[in-house]
Amino acid sequence: MRCIFPFRSVSFSPSWRTSTAIALAGQMYESREFGAMPILADALQDAGCDSADVLDHCRDAGAPHVRGCWVVDLVLGKE
Repeated sequence: MRCIFPFRSVSFSPSWRTSTAIALAGQMYESREFGAMPILADALQDAGCDSADVLDHCRDAGAPHVRGCWVVDLVLGKE
């Protein structure tokens, strides 16, 4: 459930939605393959993301990521 719902409110800056981050998130969303989550974390960090919640979620190797992942949805602008 942690992949679908963060356990606390998380701020997400629209400036973090770079073309690279959107492309990575879109590819993962469509293919349902989430192996690029650590790369998405790097892209978000390069865009200025300093949210430990967002970056830690992307880099959590033990987390089973699924379609509906709250970070991917935030990057793609899904509510």
